[in-house]
Amino acid sequence: MTTKIVLVGGSGFVGSAVAVALGDACEVRLVPAPRLSTTARDESSLARAAREFPKPPMLVAALSDADVLVNAAGNPDASSQDEDCLFGANALLPAILIRAALDAGVSRFVHVSSAVVQNDRPMLDSTEELREFSPYSSSKIMGEVLVRNLAEGIEAVRYRPPSVHAPSRRVTRMIRRIAGSFASTVASPGTQHTPQALLPNVASAIAYLATVKGPIPSAVHHPSEGVTVTSLMQDLSGGRKPVRIPRWLAVVTVRTARAVGRLHRPTAANARRLELLWLGQEQADSWLTESGWRPPVGRHGWKALGLDESA
Repeated sequence: MTTKIVLVGGSGFVGSAVAVALGDACEVRLVPAPRLSTTARDESSLARAAREFPKPPMLVAALSDADVLVNAAGNPDASSQDEDCLFGANALLPAILIRAALDAGVSRFVHVSSAVVQNDRPMLDSTEELREFSPYSSSKIMGEVLVRNLAEGIEAVRYRPPSVHAPSRRVTRMIRRIAGSFASTVASPGTQHTPQALLPNVASAIAYLATVKGPIPSAVHHPSEGVTVTSLMQDLSGGRKPVRIPRWLAVVTVRTARAVGRLHRPTAANARRLELLWLGQEQADSWLTESGWRPPVGRHGWKALGLDESA
């Protein structure tokens, strides 16, 4: 029997890749995400706004006899200071969608969240230890909280990919420019892992979560793709090795940038990017790997990004 999957945000950066990953094995119904804005910030206000929001007719029709609803929509701009739009796309929309899934009797809801919800934990994992540090991270955290607490009567999973890369991604192009310049540096020793993922691998993981048989956890983080701070810079530059700087200098610089970020919110996201590029962050073993999923693209995909003229 063909699995019927409703994919919200299927024309977006991640969603379009998910549609490709699902392929012809499923019946995929694409539904555009409504553009939402809200002044609500806390869980109760957002849940109330979701209850009062009229269900989009296209969504209701698509959910009829559907098995799975995948939310690949959202505002991915980690530097944005437009909190109304961030909370509308990343918190209110997931609440609206899971309520619609519940009403339609859908059996599984896959919500594409982000590793940003755990901020600077020493190791990213699938626990509920969430740390806010920016408007974007706050909106993603609230989206997770709403999905988790509204998921009574439905199998709901919150998937946490790290920074996602593809030739068209702005952050990918930015890192590539840095990697090919005199600013290409990493903190010593340079072997530390950094949580980065290729778009085809993220899309494959989402498709797996949508279709795998049996119970799935309520939160699943993306496993390490084996990327180190050095290999990231080297691959995206076409082979140029980055300069290693003293670890203490990197730590002091990142801490200073964080302090500035508490006073000047736009700096917070850049401080976090700098931390990941210099100091990295570990990733715990993931349920995805333990259950048999494997990323379809290996290191050759990272090297290809460094050679892609469109990146």
